[in-house]
Amino acid sequence: MSDTTLSPSEIERYARHIVLPEVGGAGQQALKRARVLVIGAGGLGSPVALYLAAAGVGTIGMADDDVVSLSNLQRQLLHGTPDVGRPKLASARKSVAAINPHVEFVEHPVRLGAENGKAIVAPYDLVIDGSDNFATRYLMADLCEAAEIPLVTAAVQRFSGSLTVLAPHGRDADGRENPRYRDLFPEAPPPGVVPSCAEAGILGTTTGVLGTLAANEAIKLICGIGDTLIGKLLMVDLLTMRFETIRYRRPKTR
Repeated sequence: MSDTTLSPSEIERYARHIVLPEVGGAGQQALKRARVLVIGAGGLGSPVALYLAAAGVGTIGMADDDVVSLSNLQRQLLHGTPDVGRPKLASARKSVAAINPHVEFVEHPVRLGAENGKAIVAPYDLVIDGSDNFATRYLMADLCEAAEIPLVTAAVQRFSGSLTVLAPHGRDADGRENPRYRDLFPEAPPPGVVPSCAEAGILGTTTGVLGTLAANEAIKLICGIGDTLIGKLLMVDLLTMRFETIRYRRPKTR
């Protein structure tokens, strides 16, 4: 979106943002100008898309090639019972439009891979990865690093989850290069070691909490406010209500 002027209805819609000194009119215009790609229209992608749409992000792209199943509805709030059997992007578009008609929704009904990923990622300012497999997480980290696009990446399992922000093209306050995904997770665990949600189960609110936190990080990055999770891994345990943050850095090169 080239025109970021806020209409009277948008000013009313975003009034609670605009009165925040940290956001204000300039921040709301930055949100309207932003182009954010969301990977996955599932448990994490649902709250991400809903909150970004409500916040006034001008363009939301979403990549997913799956259809809605009945077992999705316990946590994937973009979709409803009448959507079972339909493409997830169709119900995602409907839900986003119902929340905010000012948002442009771009569908990418494909499974991302090394062949198509670069072209899909390129038009966006920020990517949020809510995928459910390590192959996609490593792929998105590589694609976003090459494109010099910040990546918010979240993962969940049962009652817990983790979240970090990757921007390896930038530097920290000490002038040191920001860490990469592989500085945090050098390699994926062997197949079968980490059970899928279908195998281990997942509390619906786990995806809601981590997806909302991911959307929060995206809004902070777009508006240039707060202390982001670059170089930090947030770990959440909802059974004990423990929130812990660990720092990680890129190894120094000799």
